[in-house]
Amino acid sequence: MTEPAAPAPVVLPQPLPRPPRPAPSPGCPPPHPSPRVPELLLPPDSCDAHCHVFGPVARFPYAPDRTFTPPDAPKEQLRSLHARLGLTRTVVVQSSCYGRDHRVLLDALAAGGGRVRGVALIGETTSRAEAEELHRAGVRAFRLNFLPHLRSRPTNAEIDAVLERVDGLGWAAQLHVRGDDLPDLTDVVRALPGRVVIDHMGRVDLTAGRDSPATRTLRALLDTGHVWVKVSGVDRLSLEGPPYTDAVTLAASLVAYAPERVVWGTDYPHVNITGDPPDDGLLVDLLKHMAPEPAALQRLLVTNPAELFDFDD
Repeated sequence: MTEPAAPAPVVLPQPLPRPPRPAPSPGCPPPHPSPRVPELLLPPDSCDAHCHVFGPVARFPYAPDRTFTPPDAPKEQLRSLHARLGLTRTVVVQSSCYGRDHRVLLDALAAGGGRVRGVALIGETTSRAEAEELHRAGVRAFRLNFLPHLRSRPTNAEIDAVLERVDGLGWAAQLHVRGDDLPDLTDVVRALPGRVVIDHMGRVDLTAGRDSPATRTLRALLDTGHVWVKVSGVDRLSLEGPPYTDAVTLAASLVAYAPERVVWGTDYPHVNITGDPPDDGLLVDLLKHMAPEPAALQRLLVTNPAELFDFDD
């Protein structure tokens, strides 16, 4: 009798090699591993008006020409943090490490149920149709980066192109600037139509004191009536470290100076920093020093961001 032929060996397909995960850049440590639960009870509809979403990089890869590489900090991680802190509205700012690829921002907006707004990075290559798509998704501002470590500063022609793309959408212009450059950018800020938001208190250098030319420029811009300031980034500005008393004092003075045109954000997950990442629970508790009166806190966290970023009441 003929022996049955031996079955052919099963050959399993070999998995495709995964591309290596980009290593975080210096200055991009993971966020604080266990932020404390704040003692300060925030009012309903409180907003984190400045934070970022990164990754997962396997789904949302970074731009090849990025100037830094953050660790993953996906929308689920941000949502968990906000639940711990008592924040229920969010403004996600598109990061320069994604360039003009807004897929990670659109994903966060789609999952937000109307409680998430966005700040986009658009340019001359952005079409009007793309801007309108971003608007329908929940984008309500565009960001202009003037910091050297985040690509080259925009030219006047590029700014004009952005303004043309967003004409009639009602978006605010959000400027990321370095304090020493503020006086030279005054004409640019004054010429921008609509509302203008200065990120992180203009990143003024506190070694020059709280009455430096940059700080005076910041207040003069607030006097125009169409400029807003984010009193975020106290950990970036402080010369003292936690609890960042010097920077908190500056923030409190700006809240008192223009209470109707200030907003606040965590800046989570705190990339491009020196030293340890801040405890976001501490950042929330510092709000009682920035806006000690309940009415001022309500404005800072609820009323002002609802107006600026078009949240529904």
